[in-house]
Amino acid sequence: MSLQVLDHPVAKDALSRLRDKSTLPVDFRREICRLSSLLAFEATRYLTTIETTVSTPLAISKAEIIARRHAIVPIMRAGDGMLETFRILLPNALIWHMYVSRDEETFKPHCHGSKVPKHVPPDLGTCFLLDPMLATGGSASFAISHLKNAGAKHIVLVGVVGAPEGAAKLERDHPDVSIFLGAMDVCLNEKAYIVPGLGDAGDRQYPVE
Repeated sequence: MSLQVLDHPVAKDALSRLRDKSTLPVDFRREICRLSSLLAFEATRYLTTIETTVSTPLAISKAEIIARRHAIVPIMRAGDGMLETFRILLPNALIWHMYVSRDEETFKPHCHGSKVPKHVPPDLGTCFLLDPMLATGGSASFAISHLKNAGAKHIVLVGVVGAPEGAAKLERDHPDVSIFLGAMDVCLNEKAYIVPGLGDAGDRQYPVE
């Protein structure tokens, strides 16, 4: 399994603001976008291109374009805040939302709905799975299995903060999946929340009150 953690001054600044419990929802959403832009840049670095030509105002020029169509799969609600930056980098990508939550007593994932097709296009490139919090790894592992069952061949998980326990589960369940994180934190607490973490990313972006 390939695991990459950002080491960038802008990422560190954004993470500091995301961790701060006094950060307001509107500012939290902005910082998710800032950090996601760096994550998207790194996660798409390895996409292949094909050579072509374009007509500039002055001449015919050699050019390169992304070779295949890709998919962006945010796990709702929290993954929604990461979606826009990936859409900017991959404007022609397919977008498939998944609705997965964790049972707070058993910590097991529950799927409430999915827009992933039963059979993904055979020529599909990479599926970028957006899940800000890699805690136990249960939801991410479930979502990855769901994508594989639909025929996805290449899956990349992108998250804001992870815990060693979640990374270890994905290494056991899906060693072929690459992971990009903004930070790897210390551990999980007794409620399976990431420590020091940043709280519930969904609630902090979209509070109900």
